[in-house]
Amino acid sequence: MAGHSKFKNIQFRKGAQDKKRAKVFSKLAREITTAAKLGIPDPAMNPRLRSAIQAARAQNMPNDNIDRAIKKSQEAGGDNYEEVRYEGFGVNGVGVIIEALTDNRNRTASEVRSIFSKHGGNLGETGAVSFNFDRLGAIQFAPEKATADDMLEAAIDAGGDDVETTEEGHTVYCTPDELHQVGKALEERFGEAAVLQILWRPKLEVPIDEMAGEKLLRMIDALEDSDDVQQVYANFDLSEEALQKLTAA
Repeated sequence: MAGHSKFKNIQFRKGAQDKKRAKVFSKLAREITTAAKLGIPDPAMNPRLRSAIQAARAQNMPNDNIDRAIKKSQEAGGDNYEEVRYEGFGVNGVGVIIEALTDNRNRTASEVRSIFSKHGGNLGETGAVSFNFDRLGAIQFAPEKATADDMLEAAIDAGGDDVETTEEGHTVYCTPDELHQVGKALEERFGEAAVLQILWRPKLEVPIDEMAGEKLLRMIDALEDSDDVQQVYANFDLSEEALQKLTAA
């Protein structure tokens, strides 16, 4: 188990999305509604719903909004969203994975394809990119919750596979099937996690310079701006200085 590994993907840029608060809330509500509809509308009995609610709280989504999203899942004739994954390539062959919730596959596919084309990328077949990523469960804690050594020790005891500690906090990785078991054990020690989620972590990263990084981040911004897109992951390696410069606006 590595104690201080680091990888770059779009997760590091979530702070920039705070400027799009209404759209962020809309995406979170869609995930909450879908999670509640696919399982039991009780977070204590529905791990996916619990994760969705924690993600919403991490973005300071009001409880009233969360409650409305859960109730919406029980409405007759309500929206039915389908989970879809798209894979493609950005500049310099950077692999990109898009997870979407949509009520119209044709509309979403057309929009995603158009965004790739407009920004010098191309949409690929399912599996064209994901083999370069690991599908992992991730439990995130604020930095003040523990020292790096304490989090590493607790993660080993809880059955975690890897730990990443940065200035932003601690992330414990595990297999997707063990996400909530490991998360529960860690929360018993450190309190509620900021986020529990299943994500894609790149196995290998593609080095890119600032110019390519600007093109890639513009494409990712456009993808994230789509109402149907929930998450975007990319296996690029951009210097911290260039990343800060490009996301400072």
